[in-house]
Amino acid sequence: MIRFPTLMLALWCALPLSAETVPQSAPEISLSFAPVVRSAAPAVVNIYATVVVQRRETPFAGDPFFEQFFQGYGRSTPRLENALGSGVIVAADGVVVSNYHVVAQATEIRVELADRREFRAHVLLADEEADLAVLQLEGAQDLPALPLRNSDDLEVGELVLAIGNPFGVGQTVSSGIISGLGRSTLSIGAGRGYFIQTDAAINPGNSGGALVDVRGQLVGINTAILTKGGGSNGIGFAIPANLVQNFMDQAVAGETRFQRPWAGIVGQAMDAGMAEAMGLPRPEGVVVSDLHPESPFKAAGLAVGDVILALEGELTDSPQEVMFRLAAMGIGRDVTVRFLHQGSPKEARLTLVAPPDSPPRAEQRVKGDVVLRGLSVARINPAVTAEMDLPSEVTEGVVVTGVDDLAAASGLRRGDILLAINGARVQQPGDVAALAQPTQRRWSIEVLRGGRPLLLRFRI
Repeated sequence: MIRFPTLMLALWCALPLSAETVPQSAPEISLSFAPVVRSAAPAVVNIYATVVVQRRETPFAGDPFFEQFFQGYGRSTPRLENALGSGVIVAADGVVVSNYHVVAQATEIRVELADRREFRAHVLLADEEADLAVLQLEGAQDLPALPLRNSDDLEVGELVLAIGNPFGVGQTVSSGIISGLGRSTLSIGAGRGYFIQTDAAINPGNSGGALVDVRGQLVGINTAILTKGGGSNGIGFAIPANLVQNFMDQAVAGETRFQRPWAGIVGQAMDAGMAEAMGLPRPEGVVVSDLHPESPFKAAGLAVGDVILALEGELTDSPQEVMFRLAAMGIGRDVTVRFLHQGSPKEARLTLVAPPDSPPRAEQRVKGDVVLRGLSVARINPAVTAEMDLPSEVTEGVVVTGVDDLAAASGLRRGDILLAINGARVQQPGDVAALAQPTQRRWSIEVLRGGRPLLLRFRI
């Protein structure tokens, strides 16, 4: 009598295998994933980063109540902390891609290859929002490197392997499938990205490691997990290879900051109610709710109320997906946008451009014997918004670009958007210096911080 699992295995082996099925032939069944691991694993490295952090010692450290009142007080003591992560060699001359959070603020980076060779490394390009970093291994040559796959071709259900160094136990391989695509409703770290979801086990230390397909091609960089206890629950996320490719290209080209194309739009994902109101058969695309006068989408003929359906044939069902598509394509590229205008399908060509530095930022620094001396401010424009990662819906006003000297005691931070000083509205950088002149003792400053209103009050 044949047991059920044996019967299922016999039937599975008898089925014809497609080009994307692994194993691809009966002899390969006994080999399993070994050939893939053998070719891909040498290009996955361990990264050890050393970070100097300042710790303040107070007698209330660790106290759940009093510690909150003594933050910033006490003697500051520098301490060394070590971060552990993974990376992927993407060029034979030692170019390595990893996560930003693995090497952020690192003073020393050491990279260990699968064959136990070690190299020092320095950062070529890093971006917190993308959670990507590109490193250059010093003195490296003729290293094994992984080819990148077009991540737009991925399908849910494909077999993948996650390779990294979880918990520092050494290089480890876990298998699973692509369990979701276009995950854009979650924020990871500072990122507001667009992720591949996989059930291949990803744990602390896997960050920056490789997610590869059954051909040994890099489909994503592992970046995060959803967990309550710190371990893998089978929900992991990776940054798609298409964004990694553009990021890597910019790093090799010598860019010091990741350059993203500028959309100049504010939009929201279509839902069932909106689709019904617009007479559409199903909810799809991104509804344009605002357009900057210089937006490339406006130049291509789009208007408020239009629905962006696809860029270069790839669907766009959320604002995050639109931004991902643009970032992966890069500045200077001409792309086709498919959209609905008053319910009718249309297509147009647009050129992806850098954020314009207009109107002039008119940066100013407050000087003289005044309470806000040392405060630097600038007018908000698309370039400033991109450089300082300001909320996209804020298109005008004044932003704090630096705080030192007397202004450091005010509580203001870089990136704060100034709304009012002592009840007087701030509309341009010159207003700040004028409003800082009075010699009154009580001060109140209204700001937006992280998109939330905040009132700062102090006495001098």
